[in-house]
Amino acid sequence: MKKIVECVPNFSEGRNKEVIDAISDAIRQTKGCTLLDVDPGQSTNRTVYTFVGDPDSVIEGALAAARVARVKIDMRHHKGEHPRFGAMDVCPFIPVAGVTMQDCAQIAKKFAAKAAEELKVPFFLYEEAAEHDYRRKLPDVRKGEYEALEERLKDPKWKPDFGPAEFVPTWGATATGARMFLIAYNVNILGTSNQAHRIALNLREAGRTNQNEDNCSKTVELESEKGKLKDVKGMGWFVNEYNMAQVTVNLNNYHVTPIHVLFEEVKKEAALLNVGVAGSEIVGIVPLESLLMAADYYIEKENLFVYEEDQKLRLAIERLGLNSVAPFKPKEKVIEYIVAEQPNEPLVSMSVRAFIEEIAARSTAPGGGSASAAMASMGVGLGSMVAKITNGVRKFENVQPYMQKHIPLLHELTRKLIPMIDADTSAFNEYMEGLRMPKGTGIGDPVTHARNEKLQSGLRTAINVPLTTMRLGDSAWEALCEIAPYINPASKSDLEVGAKALEAGIWGAFRNVSINMQDIEDDNFRKEILKEAENIAERAKVKSLEVISKLNKI
Repeated sequence: MKKIVECVPNFSEGRNKEVIDAISDAIRQTKGCTLLDVDPGQSTNRTVYTFVGDPDSVIEGALAAARVARVKIDMRHHKGEHPRFGAMDVCPFIPVAGVTMQDCAQIAKKFAAKAAEELKVPFFLYEEAAEHDYRRKLPDVRKGEYEALEERLKDPKWKPDFGPAEFVPTWGATATGARMFLIAYNVNILGTSNQAHRIALNLREAGRTNQNEDNCSKTVELESEKGKLKDVKGMGWFVNEYNMAQVTVNLNNYHVTPIHVLFEEVKKEAALLNVGVAGSEIVGIVPLESLLMAADYYIEKENLFVYEEDQKLRLAIERLGLNSVAPFKPKEKVIEYIVAEQPNEPLVSMSVRAFIEEIAARSTAPGGGSASAAMASMGVGLGSMVAKITNGVRKFENVQPYMQKHIPLLHELTRKLIPMIDADTSAFNEYMEGLRMPKGTGIGDPVTHARNEKLQSGLRTAINVPLTTMRLGDSAWEALCEIAPYINPASKSDLEVGAKALEAGIWGAFRNVSINMQDIEDDNFRKEILKEAENIAERAKVKSLEVISKLNKI
C-alpha cells in the first residue's frame, strides 16, 4: 500500500499575501508533496496549510515551509484572535494510508530534530509524539502563548524536546506531533438551529455545560451532562443559503466515532424531536477508509453483497446523503484519489498481441517472470469470473452463499496480481545498477563492499517479486476448491483452465525464485525462502488436481 501522511502546519500569518504565497510555494515545490488546501484567516492572523505525501516528503515539505517562515515571519509584531506561541505554531502529522500513528510520531520527531538543528529554534512534542504526559495536550504546551514563552523557557520542566532552551523573539516556539485525521462533518436538519444545537449537545463528548445551552435567551443552571459520542465536538446552526439547520461536528478520531455512527445517531435524535434529516456534507477532504467503513456498515446492516470499491463508495455517498448540498466527487474529496498517480505499467497497458510480441522479441525482458505473473493473474481471474457469473442466477440461488463468500477475495487477488507482470520485469533494475558500480580492488575495499551490498539487495528484490506472485496465487486455492462443486456447469472448462494457469504461473514464479537464489550469500535467507517457495509450488500441484477432480463430479 502506498504510504500517505497528511501534514497540517499552522503559521502565524493570515494577512500578508506575499508571505502566505511564499510558504505555499515552498510546500508545492517539494518533490513528493501535494498541497491540498490553504486557509488564511484575517481575524486570527493565521493560515492553515494542508498537504500530503510519503513520510520522507512531508518532512521535507514541512521543513521547506518552516525555512520561509523563519525569514518572513516576525512574532514580535504578531497579533491575532487565535492562541499561538510561534511563527510555525503547530505542525501535526496525520496517518492517512499505509502508516500508523506510531510512524507519524517518529516522523514528527525527525522533523523537529532537523528543523531545530537547522533553524536554531525550540520545538516541543505534543499529542501522540509527546514524551511527557504533561506536554501531551496542545493547550498545556502553549499555555501563556508567545507573551509568556520567554519566562517559561527558563523553567527546566519546559525545556524544549529539540532546539535551544532559549527565547528566540522572532520565532517563538513550535509544537509538532501526531494525531488522528480530523473530519469536519455536517448533518442537515429540516428544523431550527435550536433543534440542531440540542442534538449536538446530546451527542458531542463534552455534552452540556452547567448552563442550559438549549435556549440561548435564558441562563439556567444545570448539572453537567456528558454526550453520547467520544472524540466528537459539535454545535448546531442554521445555514440560510441551504434553508436548513445543521448539526456541525468535528470527528477527532473516526476510528472511535466513524462518520456513519454520527449520522445514524443524529437520525435517532432528530426522530425524537419529530424533525427530518436531509443528508449530510463533508467539509474538506476525507481518507478513503472512513467512507469504506460507512459502506461496510450499511452492507452488513442491509445484508447487501457489494465488493467493488467504487460501488462501496457509491453506497456510502447515497446512504449518508453526501450529494444533498453539493455533488460529492470522490476524485476531489478523497485523499487517496487526489494524490493517486498513474501506475507505471507499460506491459499491462499493452494489447494482448503487443504483450505476446514483446515476450517473443529478441530481448531478455519481459521473460518468464512476467509471463508467470500474467498466467497466475489470468488463472485467478477465471475463478473470479466463474463465481461472478454463477452468482445471482436464479437457477443457482442455492449455491449463492458459496460464491458470495469468495468473490471479493478472488476479485481482489486478480487486481493485486496484475501489477506483478510489470514488477517482475523491473525487478532487476537494482541488480543492474549494482553491476554498473565500480568493482574495487577486492575484499576489504569499501568500493567492493558497496557494490556487493547493492548486488545482494538487488537479488533479494528479484526474489521477492516472484515470491509475492506465488503468495498471492497460493491465497486463491481455498476459494477455487470451495466454489468448484457449485459453479454453473457451462463454465466448467473455464475453471479448469484457471486452475492449470494458476498452477503454471506459480511454478514459473518458483523457477525465478530458485534461479535468483543461487548467488544469495545469506544462508538463512536462502533456506527459509526456498522452503516456503517449494511448499507453495508443491501445494499448487495438489490443489490444481483437487479443483479439477471436483469439477469432474458436476
